[in-house]
Amino acid sequence: MKRLFLFLLVGTAINTLAAQPFANQTEVMAWGNLTGIRIDGELIDFETSLMVGDSHSGKERYTTHYERQGDTQIVRTVIDRVSFVQQVTDVERGRCLLHLELASDTTRSLPAGLCLHLDAVRYADAKIKAGRRQVSVRLADREGVVRDIQLKLSRPVKTVVTRTSGEIRIAVPVMDVLRKGETQTLDMEWSVSGRIDHSPAAVHVDATQPGRLFVGMGGNFRLQNPSTDPAVIDYCLDNMRVAYGRVEMPWRDWQPDVNASFMETPPDGLPRHVRESMEMARRLAAKGMPVIVSCWFPPQWALDRNSHRRSGGVAALRLDTGKEQQIIASLIDYLLYLKIHYGVEAAMFSFNESDIGIDVLHTADEHAAFIKAMGRALVERGLATKMLLGDTSDANPTAFILPALNDREAWPYIGAVSFHSWRGCNDEKLHTWADAARTLGVPLLVGEGSTDAAAWRYPQIFGESTFALYEINLYVRMLAICQPLSILQWQLTADYSLLKGGGVFGSQGVLTPTQRFWNIKQLAATPENSFALPVTGSKQTLNCAAFADVARGEYCVHMVNNGAACNAVVDGLPAKISKARVFVTNAGASMTESTVSVTNGTLSVSLPPLSFISLMMTTD
Repeated sequence: MKRLFLFLLVGTAINTLAAQPFANQTEVMAWGNLTGIRIDGELIDFETSLMVGDSHSGKERYTTHYERQGDTQIVRTVIDRVSFVQQVTDVERGRCLLHLELASDTTRSLPAGLCLHLDAVRYADAKIKAGRRQVSVRLADREGVVRDIQLKLSRPVKTVVTRTSGEIRIAVPVMDVLRKGETQTLDMEWSVSGRIDHSPAAVHVDATQPGRLFVGMGGNFRLQNPSTDPAVIDYCLDNMRVAYGRVEMPWRDWQPDVNASFMETPPDGLPRHVRESMEMARRLAAKGMPVIVSCWFPPQWALDRNSHRRSGGVAALRLDTGKEQQIIASLIDYLLYLKIHYGVEAAMFSFNESDIGIDVLHTADEHAAFIKAMGRALVERGLATKMLLGDTSDANPTAFILPALNDREAWPYIGAVSFHSWRGCNDEKLHTWADAARTLGVPLLVGEGSTDAAAWRYPQIFGESTFALYEINLYVRMLAICQPLSILQWQLTADYSLLKGGGVFGSQGVLTPTQRFWNIKQLAATPENSFALPVTGSKQTLNCAAFADVARGEYCVHMVNNGAACNAVVDGLPAKISKARVFVTNAGASMTESTVSVTNGTLSVSLPPLSFISLMMTTD
C-alpha cells in the first residue's frame, strides 16, 4: 500500500464557541499593540500603539510585562519615562473595554496615550470621524459594510488625525502634556462589526513540479535551565519526530585560558556545561539527526581588548584578529573531541547571529573571511564539518552573506545557508535566501524558528492562541516561499517552551503540551524527506504549502486559515484515495480525529475558524 498524508493547517483557534463565545477575540500583542478584534474568527483589522510623542510601542522596542487574568489581557511598559498599564477585556461579541493608565516621571511638552493605525491603501475609501468623545471608521462597498470600528471615550480628549502615504494615524492622548508625578486614566469601549466571509475555498496542488527537500521539523537544544530542561527535552523527543538538531558549544568553558586545553581530559573531567552539551549532541545524533554546533560566548582571551557591550545590552564581542590561529585551533579541538569521545561529527558550525553580535560580532567581510579560514582548517584536521553561511538574527540582513556568496573560494566550505525567523520579513527577502542556497547548491535552514525574541520576558504569551497562530503562519509561509530543508524550533527545551507546568517559567502542575506543541507536532508529522510542491489557494485568509514523497506515494498540503469557518475543496491529489483521516488542533482540540471521503483526487473538508487541520491518506 502506498500512503498519502494531507495536512491542512488552518491556524489556531478560539475555544469552543458555545463554551467561550468571546474569550480571546481581541488580539493583544505582548508589547501592547492591538491588531484587531475577531468575530467568528474573522479579523476586523486595525493596529494600536502606546505613544509618547513620536515614540510608539512595538516588538522588542521596550521592556514589557504581559499577563492574562480570565478575559482580561494586561500589558505594563515604560516608554520615555512614562509608565503605561493597559487592560483589555472582552465583554461580548465584537466588543471589548480598554482601560489605560499613565504615570509620567518627566515634564515635557509632549502628548502621551494611544494611537490608532490604519493601512492607507486598505482604508483609503473609509469614512473616518474623530471627535472628542468618539472615533469611528467605516469602510463599505456596494455589498455593504466591510469594516466598522467604533471607539467611545470616557472623557473628552483632543484626537488628531494625520495621513501619510503608508498609513492613517488617529492619536488619542490621555495626557496632552507630560508633568512629572502626574497620573491620568482613560476608558475606551471598542466595538467592531463587518462582513464575515464564510465563502468556500479552493486549493489546487501541482504534484508535477517537485521543488526542494524538506526533511522535517528540527529543534534547538541549547541547555540553559538545569532544573527544567531535561523533562521538556525528554517529552519533545519522545512525542514528536525531530529531524534536525542544533546545540551549543560552550567555548568560554571549553578553553577559559589560551594556554589550557581539555583535549587530553576524559569526558568525566570536562566542565559540566561542556560535558552536558556534548552529551546532548550525542543523543540527537543517536536518533539519526544531523547536528549543528553553534557558539555564543567566547572566552576572554579570544576577545579584542577594545571589545565592549553595545547600547541595548547586546554583547557584540569582537574577536582578536591577531589570535585567529589560536581561536580556530580551539574551536576545532572542541569539534574533534566531540567526534572522538562522543561519536558525533558536527554537520556544520557557526557563530550565532554574528551579524549583530550575539555574541561574536563579525562584519560581512569578516564573516566571509572566517568561513574560509575555519573551513580550510577543518579540512586540514580531517573533519567533514562545514560552515553555516549567515545564521543571522533574522531574515532581513541579506547583505551580510553577500561577500561569501560572491567569493568562490568560500563555497567549498559552506554546508548550508541559515537565517533566524524572529522579526518577520517580506516575501522578497525569503526569495533572496532561497536564491542564495540555490546559487551555492546547498540547503537552506531556518536555524532558529520563532516569532518574538523578547517573549522570554513575558512567558504567559506562549499560552495565547494568537501567539500560536502567528508562529504556525510564519512556518507555513516560509515552507511555501523559500523551501528550507528544516525549521529548527527555538527551543525544544524549557526556554520558549512548547510545554507548561513542571516549573517551566514558574508554571506549576504536571508538564503539559500547549497548543503550540500540538501545532509543531502536527507539522513535524509531514512525511519525512518529501519535496515542496506548488500549491495555490483562492482566499487571502488561507496560507498554503504542499509536499510530496512521490516514491512512497505520500503527499501533504499545509494551509493556515486566518478567517472564519468555511469549506475547502482540495484537488490535484492522486486518484487512488477513498478516504482521509482528519486531525484537528485548535485552542479546544489536540489532533482530534475524524474522516472525510476522497473522490477522483478531490476532497471537501470543513475548515473551523482558526484551526490547524491534517488529512492523512493512503493510496492503493
